[in-house]
Amino acid sequence: MFAADFQNSGCPDWATNSFNMKLDQLLWVPLLNACASFALPEQSSLRSVGDFQETCTSIAPKLQIANATIYFSQFVAAGTNLSIPDYNVTCGQFSQAISTDICRIALYVATSNRSGINMEAWLPANWTGRFLSTGNGGISGCTGYNDMVYTTRLGFASVGANNGHNGTSGGAFYNNPEVVADFAYRSVHTGVVVGKAISKAFYGKAHKKSYYLGCSTGGRQGFKSAQDFPEDFDGIVAGAPAFAFNNLTSWSGHFYILEGNPTSPTFVPTNMWPIIHQDILKQCDAIDGYIDGIIEDPLLCNYDSKGLICGGNLTTNCLTPVQSQTVQKIFSPLYAADGSLVYPRMQPGSEISAAYISYTGAPFPYMADWYRYAIYNDPSWDPATLNTTDYANAARINPSNIETWKGDLSAVHNRGAKILHYHGQMDAIITSDNSPRYYEHVSKTMRLKPTQLDSFYRFFRISGMDHCYGGDGASVIGQSLNSVASLDPSQNVLMAIVNWVENGKAPETIIGTRFVNDTQSLGVQYQRAHCKYPKRNVYKGGDAKKLNSWECV
Repeated sequence: MFAADFQNSGCPDWATNSFNMKLDQLLWVPLLNACASFALPEQSSLRSVGDFQETCTSIAPKLQIANATIYFSQFVAAGTNLSIPDYNVTCGQFSQAISTDICRIALYVATSNRSGINMEAWLPANWTGRFLSTGNGGISGCTGYNDMVYTTRLGFASVGANNGHNGTSGGAFYNNPEVVADFAYRSVHTGVVVGKAISKAFYGKAHKKSYYLGCSTGGRQGFKSAQDFPEDFDGIVAGAPAFAFNNLTSWSGHFYILEGNPTSPTFVPTNMWPIIHQDILKQCDAIDGYIDGIIEDPLLCNYDSKGLICGGNLTTNCLTPVQSQTVQKIFSPLYAADGSLVYPRMQPGSEISAAYISYTGAPFPYMADWYRYAIYNDPSWDPATLNTTDYANAARINPSNIETWKGDLSAVHNRGAKILHYHGQMDAIITSDNSPRYYEHVSKTMRLKPTQLDSFYRFFRISGMDHCYGGDGASVIGQSLNSVASLDPSQNVLMAIVNWVENGKAPETIIGTRFVNDTQSLGVQYQRAHCKYPKRNVYKGGDAKKLNSWECV
């Protein structure tokens, strides 16, 4: 299909513009299916490039935002490689390829007399009437420019912020609870309120629908919004949420306590983890009925490492009894001194990546910063001393109620908003076992069965996905800029939430894609329909690469 034919098909302008773009990482032919699937809101009335550019360059003095300093408003043409010279060096990104004409507005908004956020609003010429906020990752103050590129090219007016501090360190939290409050909840909410006002002033009318897209800390931010600011969004996509944040931080730190440094007898060498991984697959891969290197439901995998203990025929590539105990503790829940659960176990299947993140014989950096600068305000605190007293202190102090564990989502339910929650089952940073725990917490708190929760909250387990993206399985589900196979709502979580909110068509599965050698230009290796919890995927026969060879039970 040529561009002219695509225009004549009845697709909106934003789809045609995207189709004409040369994009290295994305395949946009499936836009045709997306356009046929659901109608879009009315587009921006700023039709000509000249009108759009003039409005952009003149808008800054007209913006009346309380406690804000407008840095600039800047027209950025499609095809520009936008330089971001003031982006913190730890964020690792100093330029961004822009794929649609946007008006970029940058500003500072004070949130107290000693804190504030740097935020940006990117307003596309191809606006569909939709507003979207992006999230952050880790404990970082790195604006989600990639997500803003992704969503503006789809016609969302998008905002992102630095979470109240710059860079990936938590040092800005030290003796400043206001900065912690920005990180915990205030940055996203402030950005939403301000961003909606900017969007209305620029386009001359309010948005039609408001959305959120984030993963990890961004996933937690999405649920924090649902729990405390339910009016902010009509639809939320939250991946791998950092629920129970203080307890998660304790859990992340306890691997260092279990293993010790690389000279400790409890330490499991990095080169043993691939061997352990194969042993895990030997015990658990076939549970779903098919051996393919993917564990569909890690909750059913109860791994026992004793078979790798040295002795008999095993003299190399084996574990000492002490190391085997370390492995078993890693795959066991973490408990407090009183026997209560701190955090679930690390799920089996994640160990190849986790060996280079959590099992390195060094403290997990985000954990150390959170305890030093947010919990104790003591830069000298030693993560090697982490113990059950610290777990209890972190949970009790809970700065700015960052825990994000409320089970009552009634306000979201009552206003008709929707939540699409996903979690990769190979996640090496936040155990995927914790997402079902939160889902069941909501179910119990609200006294709603899964069939009743379905009306506003659906959770999908993505087998073979690592933390937010990547992994060994069909992990491309439209969750980020470089993880898009299609804009069809059945294969794209962002379009799925739009379809659910605007057309009432809720997703039953999310189809994930795996490309040959993880390279889109080489084509699709296979796809798999990931199940809505509490269902799980099982092989029923036939070509395992075909969708209909699997079923949710």
